[in-house]
Amino acid sequence: MISTKYTIREHNEARILQEIITKKQISRADLANRVGLNKASVSAITKQLLDDGLITETGIGDASQAGGRKPILLTFAPHCGVVIAVDLGANYAEGILSYPDGEVIATVERKRQKVTSENAVPLILAIVAEVKEHLPQTRHGIVGMTVAVHGLVHEQQIGFAPYYDLTRLPLAPLLEEQLGFPVILQNEANLAALGEYTYASASDNLISISVHSGVGAGVVVNGQLDTGAHGQIGEIGHTILYPSGTPCPCGNHGCLEQYVSNTVIYREATALVAGEINNSEQLAAAWQQHPELLASLLKEKARLLAIGINNLVMLQDPELVVINSSVYRKLPWLIAEVQQGINSRFAEQVKIRNTRLAEQAVLIGGIASTARQFLKVSDLQFGN
Repeated sequence: MISTKYTIREHNEARILQEIITKKQISRADLANRVGLNKASVSAITKQLLDDGLITETGIGDASQAGGRKPILLTFAPHCGVVIAVDLGANYAEGILSYPDGEVIATVERKRQKVTSENAVPLILAIVAEVKEHLPQTRHGIVGMTVAVHGLVHEQQIGFAPYYDLTRLPLAPLLEEQLGFPVILQNEANLAALGEYTYASASDNLISISVHSGVGAGVVVNGQLDTGAHGQIGEIGHTILYPSGTPCPCGNHGCLEQYVSNTVIYREATALVAGEINNSEQLAAAWQQHPELLASLLKEKARLLAIGINNLVMLQDPELVVINSSVYRKLPWLIAEVQQGINSRFAEQVKIRNTRLAEQAVLIGGIASTARQFLKVSDLQFGN
């Protein structure tokens, strides 16, 4: 509930900024009509946005039918500042430097790099230093950074992280002390969902399923990340598929990710073909050479993933489910297998597709996370 004049002003400023971003070019009079504010309020708010360098005046619009002066049009200033995002995996780290609208300036990769509590901070600092070599001149400079963690994150704290030892590491304050700008920690699946909503979808309610070494889900409801009371709402990989099944690091048995993760697919595919399979490129090559050996396995994995997705769809009722996985990008026909495995009449309107952000979904989500904080627009979306 908006309870003070300050928060009302901040709320209206966010509405106006989002409207300018959505329309790309718009007059003050049209803004007043669209957001339901009087012209004086719109003029005061847009003046502040202009003073802050977040919008610019650009061009002249058409005069109204009644004649009069042609209106000056307003547009978002995408180069007002820059953001950094880092995806910190168990055996890799990637970084990206971008403008808030998602325009990428530079990227950095550290492959085959085992991440530990001892090297996580130095590794991130090295990535930041490298992307800063490409830093452009902007009004606000670096406005913040988001770090994606492959594990449970709640209130800026790393909880359960099954594939590396970052649990309880005070990563955000350690980085902020060194860097001097805000650092956000967030679960990687949540960021993939946020990136999809902000830059690649018109849906206000969606789920992004990340299938990597584990399986997680990010849930966006009415433009907001829904993480639950303890940050665990998207832990679909730890829902139980087979009671008394394969042990899982979480303490349960038979968890979904023990049967459908990329790691499991590579291991089981290796047992079927001559030659070791350790990544999606090798899997795709093996599929081209031996489809008859791998078809049954891959279809079964898609069917099992569909069971997990079906359960989440029944709980969340999304418009869209996005799959973020290198396996599903390399073998896109598996999307149809997943869709076929969801037979509930309650899911008939739900569309399932691959991510449109390719291998950068998590990093783009990190950009969205910091851009929201900087621009103070809680449901920021760039006109998709």
